[in-house]
Amino acid sequence: MRLAEIGGEGPVVLMVHGWPESWYSWRHQMVALAAAGYHVVAPDMPGYGESDAPVDLNEYDVKRLSANLVAILDDLGEQQAILISHDFGTVISWNMVLLYPDRFRAFVPTSVPWFGRGPVSPIEVWKQRYGEDFFYILYHQEPAVAEAEYDADPRGMLIRMFQTPGAPRKAPLITDPKRAAGGMLGRRGEPLGLPAWLTEDDFDYYVSQFEKSGFRGGVNYYRNFHRNWKITAELAGKTIDIPTLFIAGEYDAVLAGATAEILQPKMSRVITDLRGVELLPGIGHWVQQEAPEEVNRLILEFLDE
Repeated sequence: MRLAEIGGEGPVVLMVHGWPESWYSWRHQMVALAAAGYHVVAPDMPGYGESDAPVDLNEYDVKRLSANLVAILDDLGEQQAILISHDFGTVISWNMVLLYPDRFRAFVPTSVPWFGRGPVSPIEVWKQRYGEDFFYILYHQEPAVAEAEYDADPRGMLIRMFQTPGAPRKAPLITDPKRAAGGMLGRRGEPLGLPAWLTEDDFDYYVSQFEKSGFRGGVNYYRNFHRNWKITAELAGKTIDIPTLFIAGEYDAVLAGATAEILQPKMSRVITDLRGVELLPGIGHWVQQEAPEEVNRLILEFLDE
């Protein structure tokens, strides 16, 4: 695994990115946390950037990925770290703090809330909900299909993903909701430009990383949703007991319109020391990049507590 690292001898902060991202997604937080005295480490997760991309699909299950991340702490000689995560990195991290409860002293998950391990595999839930309609996570279950589409146009894929809610776009090429009508890119109209929070240099770096790694590794994380549910039966009913602060954008599609007033009590049932649910007004999915100063302030105030 390639690690990006900054800071001195202070407490270790481990930052876990999501899809389709990179260690670089944490560039604003890394500098701010290092300036505050923390030792910050952000890996390219397996399958991304310059980290290895194993062929074996099981290498991307939540237990293997959690073990890889804890091994970074072992390599640093650290018993505990502060954990900060985004998107699929948060999916992994909710499980990781339950699998390794003694290795993390505080947790800042972003974007993806946690309500505990469900009684049914999420893949089965989504199949029931979407049926023959397109849903990107079910699309990612199809062998070799999604990555072939994304690898054919990394720049087109990423510019469609890295956008602010409501950004002006061309009309989508595919309007039929059925999966049979086509894949992902044609359903997302081409944006008219980059969002204000992403410079051309930033975007070129992201594109270069996916031109190097391809998209297969990242898509393989989604192909483990059912396996992850099967292999974590022991986590049913367990609670997260370390100080936790949840941060997301108000308009993050992952939240499906849920407000802080809805999320706080639901999450508190499985997180015994939930210090807050912060939804940033007007902000979308890429919260730590869209609103870096506000996210940095919230993280540092939480850690100061």
